[in-house]
Amino acid sequence: MFMAVESTLPTPVRTPASDKDAKVLQFIEEMTKNVDSVQERVLREILGRNAETEYLERFSLNGATDRETFKSRIPVVTYEDIQPEIQRIANGDKSPIFSVHPISEFLTSSGTSAGERKLMPTIHEELDRRQLLYSLLMPVMNLYVPGLDKGKGLYFLFVKAETKTPGGLLARPVLTSYYNSDHFKTRPYDPFNVYTSPNEAILCVDSFQSMYAQMLCGLIMRDEVLRVGAVFASGLLRAIHFLQNNWKQLAHDIATGTLNPKITDAPVRECMRKILKPNPELAQLVTMECYEENWECIIKRIWPRTKYLDVIVTGAMAQYIPTLEYYSGGLPMACTMYASSECYFGLNLNPMCKPSEVTYTIMPNMAYFEFLPHGSSTSCLVDLADVEVGKEYELILTTYAGLCRYRVGDILRVTGFHNAAPQFRFIRRKNVLLSIESDKTDEAELQNAIENASLLLKEFNTSVVEYTSYADTKQIPGHYVIYWELLVKDSAIAPTDDVLNRCCLQMEESLNSVYRQSRVADNSIGPLEIRVVENGTFEELMDYAISRGASINQYKVPRCVSFTPIMELLNSRVVSKHFSPDLPHWTPERRR
Repeated sequence: MFMAVESTLPTPVRTPASDKDAKVLQFIEEMTKNVDSVQERVLREILGRNAETEYLERFSLNGATDRETFKSRIPVVTYEDIQPEIQRIANGDKSPIFSVHPISEFLTSSGTSAGERKLMPTIHEELDRRQLLYSLLMPVMNLYVPGLDKGKGLYFLFVKAETKTPGGLLARPVLTSYYNSDHFKTRPYDPFNVYTSPNEAILCVDSFQSMYAQMLCGLIMRDEVLRVGAVFASGLLRAIHFLQNNWKQLAHDIATGTLNPKITDAPVRECMRKILKPNPELAQLVTMECYEENWECIIKRIWPRTKYLDVIVTGAMAQYIPTLEYYSGGLPMACTMYASSECYFGLNLNPMCKPSEVTYTIMPNMAYFEFLPHGSSTSCLVDLADVEVGKEYELILTTYAGLCRYRVGDILRVTGFHNAAPQFRFIRRKNVLLSIESDKTDEAELQNAIENASLLLKEFNTSVVEYTSYADTKQIPGHYVIYWELLVKDSAIAPTDDVLNRCCLQMEESLNSVYRQSRVADNSIGPLEIRVVENGTFEELMDYAISRGASINQYKVPRCVSFTPIMELLNSRVVSKHFSPDLPHWTPERRR
């Protein structure tokens, strides 16, 4: 039985939905009451099993599995520190470098290194650990939302491009790995986890065909849909945008019982043949709802039984909350779990809270966790059980797959405790400047892109004096906006619109592969935009900052802006707008 003793959670609205749920909730209670002892056991297991790996032997642990020896000898590292070893594995080295268990594949992180996705080595048993965390989500949700076994979930789930390293190991995003695994494809029936989307549609690598089939199934089963979701808020908005653009063809397919000829994937066509039957009444309803320009509350209008949206709206995704509220009519937004390519961390024990109040409870059995007080040296790390409420920390990770004291790059704030387990609010990714979806662009990368693009201005005797940026998510898909103040030394040969458009494309070519894949393959980011502002605009920006208390000696131009008065100032000074005229180059094959 789930007990809320010593918890920050509100009282659940109901008892566990089943005996199975009760056992899961009891497991959560045991883990969160015994945080430190579980963490001690996890570290002992990780160090014990990987004692003879090259990496641990390098630091002369000599089989020690205690915290003190581990902390005194193993350094805190970044991806760049261990990239040479990762590259050896990618090139085919099968010796136990990080893990005594064979590396089964690489998980490609949405973080970037030198313009490429990071490769995270993983082992097969990590799938069990991910599946375990997934199994905790619905028992918690069932406490707050009754009757979820009386219908289906409309989730827009997708796989992305897979590649192979020179040594023959698969390299793919963590969710692509999970959806292609037997854990997902042959999952046992669970009335609380039934999706409208068939596996064939989810596993179709063509994003248009996959989205079309999933949306079509969602419309056909509209009366059964109890929850609507995607991994990220941006993904759900992309699905709504897709419906706006394709509802006429979707309604035609529903009315006639025939499938759009653009859907050529054989498994998708075969599964849709069994699902799609003529339904003129439903087609008329879809037409009536989608024909009008007003799409407010469209989710509730088309899927009237929807109880909540299941999407991540923390961190960079918070920018999409107002748009989701508009389309959903204010439906609750549940952020259920916290995970990354490196590790699945924990879950939200109060999933129906407001987006601004989302906190995650890290499950101590998933990995060994340490926390670096934000702004402190790496000698100040504290354990999971020892973090303090109100403080911000950078997450440091040691995994069963062999990552040791690895800096994930997430900044978290402790908000309270559930039993002995701290609860964290995700604050931001460290050093990330711009993000629309899974892309993450930092200041150094943006600076490099600006420099490469500005080379096109040299022959026009023009240079970029100052710049800033923001992620425009008011439209779907969102896109990067870069404000440029230019110094044109000879107006007679000033750069033309065509040149400035090419500057946009050159910037995109300079950004990382995650950004370019989002532009080219996923269509989840729109063309980059450069807005040229009047001369003197950035001096006005500085004057405004100083008027609000900034030090004139320490003032730096913000490389990313979101504060409304600053946006208004910049936009009031725009003299021309330019967009990337083409798609940047992207291919799924890794270059190294």
